[in-house]
Amino acid sequence: MAAGPPSPRRAYVDWLRGLAVVIMFLAHTTDAWTRPADRPASAYQWSVKVAGMGAPLFLFLAGVSVALAAGAKSRRSGDAAGAAAAVGRRGWEIFGLAFLLRLQSWTLGLFQAPAASMLKVDILNIMGPSIAAAASLWALASRTATRVTAFTAVALAVSLATPLVRHAAWPARLPDPVEWYVRPPQGLSWFALFPWAGLLFAGGAIGVLIDATRDEAAERRLNAWFVAIGAVLCGGAWAGSHLPSVYAHSSFWTTSPSYFLVRVGSMTCMLGAAHFWLRRPTAHRWSPMLVLGTSSLFVYWVHLDLVYGGISRPLHRALPFAWVMVALAAFTAFMVWLTRVKTRAVARWKERGRGSRLRPPARTGPAGASG
Repeated sequence: MAAGPPSPRRAYVDWLRGLAVVIMFLAHTTDAWTRPADRPASAYQWSVKVAGMGAPLFLFLAGVSVALAAGAKSRRSGDAAGAAAAVGRRGWEIFGLAFLLRLQSWTLGLFQAPAASMLKVDILNIMGPSIAAAASLWALASRTATRVTAFTAVALAVSLATPLVRHAAWPARLPDPVEWYVRPPQGLSWFALFPWAGLLFAGGAIGVLIDATRDEAAERRLNAWFVAIGAVLCGGAWAGSHLPSVYAHSSFWTTSPSYFLVRVGSMTCMLGAAHFWLRRPTAHRWSPMLVLGTSSLFVYWVHLDLVYGGISRPLHRALPFAWVMVALAAFTAFMVWLTRVKTRAVARWKERGRGSRLRPPARTGPAGASG
């Protein structure tokens, strides 16, 4: 195994993305379905802390995938600029889907929400442009070290600028829909480029390193380093958070560079751990994490209206926390089943289309002939 090339699609990246999907289910079901009386309880508060890792994982892994996809396309075509452009187009597609998703939610909600809700900045609104920018940055450099340095520099710059941007005067002069991409509206926990885009660029640096490995032994060593360095970075950033801040205004849980590094370190460690988890003897068995991880956009799209929409309205803020955990398990199982149904349907549709293209045209006899 040490001499073999690594798989073009890293299963452990998909597995970790599947874990992010489950964490997302935890975040949204507990938020939508837990009754108010149970929200002050420690169990609910701990679930909120765990749920907070879902969105960072999605953005971090999107950055990893940018580097892996661009590298793979570039090696196949020999055209690095074209490969980056293709990945960038995917980013803008995701940005467009963000508005389509909000339109769907507004329509299914029978237009009860204000029309301005169409402009809410959610994770896809940040992920799409960030993917496009990361793909362009990848194309500007041709060496692994240069790309890693560039992605790391942008990630750190976004993180270090976040406390300053959040309290600066100049964003207020922007039109509100534009300002919301720079910093969220006062009192709302929306996504914004600062600091969320930085997580995608941090993932891009990790993805460049993975893409540079050319055999499984090298990839195994790299992931061992991810576990070690990620743990050290996480611990060091946590310790640094207890030192006096250099910023006049900064909150650890929202704008602090220390918290940014804690999350980057923990996610890097998790990625390395996922690699070794999928090297266990039973890793060849069917995995619901891989099912969810390879269809994460579909799952994200479908589950929002199922959790927050009218179909689950009797559950909204109505369940004890223990029952929310039961509902979460049932909902996760349902989404795994639904994803498998979707995957099989798409595969059959593609196979049917491929068969029709390969089938020779029907032969016709001379005019007026029968048979």
